[in-house]
Amino acid sequence: MFIAGNFLGALATVLNVALWAYMWIIIARALISWVNPDPWNPIVQFLHRATEPVLAPIRRVLPTWRMGIDFSPLVAILAIYFVQGFVVSSLRDLAWRLR
Repeated sequence: MFIAGNFLGALATVLNVALWAYMWIIIARALISWVNPDPWNPIVQFLHRATEPVLAPIRRVLPTWRMGIDFSPLVAILAIYFVQGFVVSSLRDLAWRLR
């Protein structure tokens, strides 16, 4: 069973790194939104395409309270922390028990 344990440990590590990288992409998108970026810039287009599938559903559910402040990046980052704390930790614990 050590093979399954090693596989789950590696899967937990890859998932953790991917979530960490995506969190920084969301942070970069939020920081760029504070200025008036060139919409034709490839980096701005990448940030928009990479984060909009996650942020758009959150924006539809989360009201803006007529303040004009977008809290969807904060909610997405909190969700990433939850997934890292719950799913990644559970995978690591399961991998450790299978070894």
